Amino acid sequence: MGPALRQSAPVFTYADYCHWPDDERWELIDGEAYAMAAPGLAHQTVVGELFRQIANYLVGKPCRPFVAPFDVRLPRLDEGDKDTTTVVQPDITVVCDPTKLDERGCRGAPDWVIEVLSPSTAAKDQIQKLAAYERAGVQEVWLVHPTDRVVIIYTLTADGGYGKPAIHETTGTLPSGLFAELLVDWGLIFEDTTVSPTPPILPTQDVA
Repeated sequence: MGPALRQSAPVFTYADYCHWPDDERWELIDGEAYAMAAPGLAHQTVVGELFRQIANYLVGKPCRPFVAPFDVRLPRLDEGDKDTTTVVQPDITVVCDPTKLDERGCRGAPDWVIEVLSPSTAAKDQIQKLAAYERAGVQEVWLVHPTDRVVIIYTLTADGGYGKPAIHETTGTLPSGLFAELLVDWGLIFEDTTVSPTPPILPTQDVA
């Protein structure tokens, strides 16, 4: 996601969110509004290739993938739709329960969420947003760190919380906990920058 600016204001709800300008992107986390700027090229490159691989695998299967902007409403047990105070736009969302989908997006916990982090949003995504995913019951969350070349994976345990995360380098292939046959190929996402190009051989000049 792009840079997020925390707006100091009273608690917002989905009813407020629906009246904000269509040309602006916002997220609500526990009633607090965050304005989202357009993401950069590197971020979109990672998101685009991840989505392509996941979407190709899910062709003909019941689960459906979505790429941001795609609203995911995460109501608490006592919150009606208009009173929901958490509405997020994960970079990639996979939903396997069709009853959670409507024309406005997804209501309830997706099965799998992927966030590609940027320096300006890393704290929010790893603290407030991750807590919202855990509370809602998202089964699997991937936090991809493009700069550090690692992915941190949180999986919902039997007690309804996230245990100790698994940390992997973004090299080789990596299966999803939900889809063992889906192997994310990091080589197609991150180019190998460890090898410097061979410098050109310049013609020599004769000295008179």
